[in-house]
Amino acid sequence: MRQELSEPRSVQVPPAASTHQGIDRANPHELSPSLYNQDLAPTTRKGRSWNAYSIFTLWANDVHSLGNYAFAIGLFALGMSAGQILGALAIGAILLFALLNFSGFMGEKTGVPFPVMSRIAFGITGAQIPALIRGAVAIAWFGIQTYLASQVLSVMVIAVAPGAASLQDSSFLGLNTLGWICFVALWAIQLVIVSYGMEMIRKYEAFAGPVILVTFLALAIWMFIESGFNISLSTGETKSGGAMWASMFGAAALWVSIYGTFVLNFCDFTRGAKSKKSIVKGNFFGIPLNMLFFGAIVVVLTGTQFSINGKIITSPSDVVSAIPNTFLLLLASAALLVLTIAVNLMANFVAPTYALTNLFPKKLNFRSAAMISGVIGLVILPWNLYNSPEIINYFLGGLGALLGPLFGIIMADYWLIRKARINVMDLYRANPGGTYFFTRGVNYRAVGALVISSVIALVLAFVPALHVVGSFAWFLGSGAGAVAYLALAKRQHDLADIDGEPIAVAPTH
Repeated sequence: MRQELSEPRSVQVPPAASTHQGIDRANPHELSPSLYNQDLAPTTRKGRSWNAYSIFTLWANDVHSLGNYAFAIGLFALGMSAGQILGALAIGAILLFALLNFSGFMGEKTGVPFPVMSRIAFGITGAQIPALIRGAVAIAWFGIQTYLASQVLSVMVIAVAPGAASLQDSSFLGLNTLGWICFVALWAIQLVIVSYGMEMIRKYEAFAGPVILVTFLALAIWMFIESGFNISLSTGETKSGGAMWASMFGAAALWVSIYGTFVLNFCDFTRGAKSKKSIVKGNFFGIPLNMLFFGAIVVVLTGTQFSINGKIITSPSDVVSAIPNTFLLLLASAALLVLTIAVNLMANFVAPTYALTNLFPKKLNFRSAAMISGVIGLVILPWNLYNSPEIINYFLGGLGALLGPLFGIIMADYWLIRKARINVMDLYRANPGGTYFFTRGVNYRAVGALVISSVIALVLAFVPALHVVGSFAWFLGSGAGAVAYLALAKRQHDLADIDGEPIAVAPTH
């Protein structure tokens, strides 16, 4: 069980330091209570438990999310052939593999979560900007994904107890009674898992990964048999030449942009990684190889269905609902619920939890911040958000457009300006002479770069005339953020490379 401490821990004072004039015996490293607690502290090298398999199972779950299947199946519906879809996914996977390694190495080296990592570029106070943007996007999608999962659970309940359908006749705050029961049940399950910290999330992801892979493989085999071993590799006339390559690279770029959240805060997970090798190995099996497996499943599910009746499914849920055996249908539906929870935990629960902990480190720890995140995800009535195109497109879409510029700024600062030389100790100090204090705790050069690149990203996202390059919006926004920051950034920095082992805590909860 993880320690429930919200105040900075007392670090043992070396004998030499205890006699030095001006040294606080209880806080010899001059850590600020507004910047440091047990959950924001760097992790010790010893005791890190995220190995290659742990990282692989993150992607085993997330790559096979229902949203990703809807995206890839949509490519088939738009006229791309099986080979073109696999090619687009392969291009996207190679790009993601590189981006996630660079992002993951940052967490492995420093051992800090994303809000603390953001202090390097934005300052000890300015880091609240990227942390809250990332957290706001995640917390809304946490609620929405939980709502979508509750719809699957409602179908399962009615299949077992048909009389429960009567609970759909009454509603409260836009959701029927059965919907409320299913939503609250799934919401509570996720809160319980997260309340035990990142180690429990790792264990859940490790459990869910094989379940998901086996389930989708079984669905593909079943559909292949149902079709009489016939697969349509396209819906008819497919693109060729320049149009083909444009559609493939556009699809690959959109595929990468789907992971714009993960490449930004991947350090939340890799701060517990045993080594860079474990990150590379886990990413390799989880991204390129797993994504090709995912693509093959998409081709089989859509191609076999199209060969049967000329129709294109919209989601694996369509295949599940067609299973004639009630028991097998329930098993498959349960697997989809396991999947949705796994994706929701890693994509939409960890980020706001760390963001809130970073905002109130003296008041909140990981568990209490997780509870608050969950409550917010409930009180925003996410089904109403989901049913409002304006909120999805303009609010969540607008915030999502800012993730590219944030990634570009943070990566440019870490790898190009600072050359991966980080003073981890100064990330927790409010000393005006500290490396990351800048101007009253804010690096206004980074903020300026964010404003400039955000305008570009939002224009690309919302101006219809620019829809031609819309597929590449994340890359363009990220590139704009990096270029703007490199143009504005101060070049002379203290490049001391100091680890945080003296103030680190064991990465177990």
